[in-house]
Amino acid sequence: MLIQCTKKLLDQLNMKAEAAAEEEPLFSWHANLLTINRRKTIVLVNNLTRYSVVLYGLKSKDFKKIDELMIEAISDALHEEGIKEEVIERYFNHAQKVRFTKTKDRTHVARLNKGCEYVQVYVDELDDQKISNPKAGKLASLFLVSDGKKGYLYPHEELFKHLEDFAGEPIFRMEAVQLKVSLQLEGHNVWRRLVVPLHRTFPDLHEILQTAFGWEDNHLHEFTFYEGGKSDQAPSFPKPVLTLACGEEAFYNPSQHEMRMETDIKLSEYLPEQQFLTYTYDFGDDWKHEIEVEKTIEDYETSYPICLEGQGNTPPEDVGGSFGYEHFLSIIANPDDPDYEHMLQWGREQGYEEFELERVNWMLRRR
Repeated sequence: MLIQCTKKLLDQLNMKAEAAAEEEPLFSWHANLLTINRRKTIVLVNNLTRYSVVLYGLKSKDFKKIDELMIEAISDALHEEGIKEEVIERYFNHAQKVRFTKTKDRTHVARLNKGCEYVQVYVDELDDQKISNPKAGKLASLFLVSDGKKGYLYPHEELFKHLEDFAGEPIFRMEAVQLKVSLQLEGHNVWRRLVVPLHRTFPDLHEILQTAFGWEDNHLHEFTFYEGGKSDQAPSFPKPVLTLACGEEAFYNPSQHEMRMETDIKLSEYLPEQQFLTYTYDFGDDWKHEIEVEKTIEDYETSYPICLEGQGNTPPEDVGGSFGYEHFLSIIANPDDPDYEHMLQWGREQGYEEFELERVNWMLRRR
């Protein structure tokens, strides 16, 4: 594996670069050292696909084994994308040991710098408890970039395409769950049927639901599981037994049941064994969604979630709960209302729009 380093990184490594070597672009990476949040960070950008990998919070001792840490970070990135284990093993077997050389040319350095810029957009995703930060690299690789030929490409899609060419077979095969998610809104039928890979986390599921329902991710949320799951005979929900919270605020008030931070918890830890849960978004407006696990898919061959079908529009953000939503609807249904134009404009600003399956799936491909 060829790591083509900037002078700044070579100086940090106190290393004399090997002579220029013939490269295989899929197995070659340009690397730069930068400081983010006062922590030393290395960004790797793949020569062929422009995919980014991030090592964050490096200390002096870490640079002594930087080749091992780079391999680990690239491996973590491929696992984060859900690529099959056997394909990852073949990739590293072919790449062989790490070799360090100088950067190739100005074009590759410019691409490396652009990758560093995109990583810094996602500083909030960087975890200072871990050197390998695959989530930040994954998000940085969702940006549309120039291919140098008057065209554009998505680095993550390029990675998938070239890995599949290398492997000569599909690179994804994973378990997924089919979920029916219904917004509890009296008088309205608002739901989405989704397929979500089980290797994704609950924070990922939150982002997927935000996309599928057209929310703007402006508020707190939580997932709650119930004793015995959903009871069709019971007039109300059974007793809650576990809540996965998105922030420390949830722990300020005492709870009668277990609470955990959702960070890094994979769906497979609870699904499909747990067949029912709720997702609550915005504790002011209190938008509660029922999530039912309809079935498990054993051989899902896509890395991203999809929306199979759905119905109904999502209320605007900060509309004031169900009562405020009904008031909003009554105004935009009456062009003679003095607040008609203002409310239409406000609704657009709050992201209120018709549900469109094709648009939702276009956005889910980047989740």
